[in-house]
Amino acid sequence: METKEVKFEDIQKANETINTTNIKGKEYAEVNQRIKAFRMVYPQGSIITEMAENKDGTCIFRALIKDTSGNILGTGTAYEKENSSFINKTSYIENCETSAVGRALGMAGFGIDTSVASAEEVANAITQQDSEKLIDKKMVDSLNKAIENAKIQDEIVEMILSQYGYTSTNEIKIKDYMNIVNDFKSKK
Repeated sequence: METKEVKFEDIQKANETINTTNIKGKEYAEVNQRIKAFRMVYPQGSIITEMAENKDGTCIFRALIKDTSGNILGTGTAYEKENSSFINKTSYIENCETSAVGRALGMAGFGIDTSVASAEEVANAITQQDSEKLIDKKMVDSLNKAIENAKIQDEIVEMILSQYGYTSTNEIKIKDYMNIVNDFKSKK
């Protein structure tokens, strides 16, 4: 099968069709848009993914982008944790694969006019960072009042907090807040 020579201008033209998503004032290409642009230039090219690891609730994916002749155009690797975000509770493997594809396509030149990182990758990173923040004073006060009103014994409070690695309600991170609240509710 004869293939036409692809030029940088072909990739630039495909990139012009990419819709982006604004995240905190910066535009990012979504992975589906990068795939669409890739298929415009390389309709018979390959996107190959491989799960490199999946253990203890974390996975690593690798992706290869190849042209029609089998030449590697780009590679990408991604890492995801189960339960690190709402969507990752059920789909961390799929998200990991998608992120690896997005990075590989970025390395191949697709959707990089603003960033190699994809919109999904940046949104996930922001969610991860936010989940590590401490709950605000209002949430701490509300939780302390609920504990007091429920007349939960100090030993039970200490036991529940220690399960999550905390010694007081002032240390609770957003990612653990609802689980802790539900644990307290179940001890009433």
